[in-house]
Amino acid sequence: MSAVDNKRSIIVGLFVLVGIVILVAGILVLGGQQNKFSKTVTVTTVFGDVSGLKAGNNVWFSGVKIGTIKAIRFKNLKEVEIAMVIEESSREYIRKDAVAEIGSESFIGNKLIVIKGGSNDAPAIEDGDVLQAAPTGGMDAMLATLQVNNENLVEITKNFGELSARLVRGEGTIGTLLNDSTLALHVKQMIANLNQTTANTAKASQSLNLLTTKLNQEGTLINDLLTDTVVYANLQSAVAELQGITQTASALMTNLNQTAGKLDQKDNAVGVLLNDPESAETIRQTLINLEQSTEKLDQNMEALQHNFLFRGFFRKQRKEAEKAAKESGQ
Repeated sequence: MSAVDNKRSIIVGLFVLVGIVILVAGILVLGGQQNKFSKTVTVTTVFGDVSGLKAGNNVWFSGVKIGTIKAIRFKNLKEVEIAMVIEESSREYIRKDAVAEIGSESFIGNKLIVIKGGSNDAPAIEDGDVLQAAPTGGMDAMLATLQVNNENLVEITKNFGELSARLVRGEGTIGTLLNDSTLALHVKQMIANLNQTTANTAKASQSLNLLTTKLNQEGTLINDLLTDTVVYANLQSAVAELQGITQTASALMTNLNQTAGKLDQKDNAVGVLLNDPESAETIRQTLINLEQSTEKLDQNMEALQHNFLFRGFFRKQRKEAEKAAKESGQ
């Protein structure tokens, strides 16, 4: 065999060896990605829509790849069952009450299963467990939401167009305000009045503040009434006395009214004198008779003094009176 043939055989052998190495490496890498060479457990979950999931897509937990999707199969007309292969090393961190949902690796990346939640009290998953599925979301749900929002935006834009057209035509209150100059002037006047009212209110508030400041100054009557307990007590006592006087005056007026009422009646002497003219005339005639009798009595006494029978008696009385007058003068 020539040297050329040996060189060619060596080159071919090197290429074959490199190919075998690449093949083995690829098998090991793919087997590692598919968890072919590690101990795993299989769990399932059921979705109504898998949103483009495929066998071989990844399974994540807390942002870490823990397995792959083994198979996707229909369970019935409305449900799709997904079998997931989970690494044994990650099994103890996933609880039976965890929730599986469909996600994506990026905004437009491959679909994947994301396992979330789980409580510390729940046991770890076991081979054959079924995880609860979260409502389907992801890109499709977002696109559907965007579509609804776009439709709403179109409707809102249409409504704004109609509203602006009505405003231009002067329809409605705002349209009238925009197109009626007289009404606009009235609105301006109303606003001016409101501004004036606001200014007056501000002035009144300022005056009220000044008044309260003065009332709070020491030495004023209001401040003394509010802060000085002695003045307040004196005032309270004066009010009590005034109330007592008022009650006394009220009682006096009540008595006077009762007395006046009795004077109008004829069952008492004063009432008879004031209200019975016949009795008043009788009393007047009696007084006249008394006066005349007194005059006659004086005349009789004068006659008795000159009578010789009583002359000595009256002389004796006169001397005793003069003696008493002298003694009182001494």
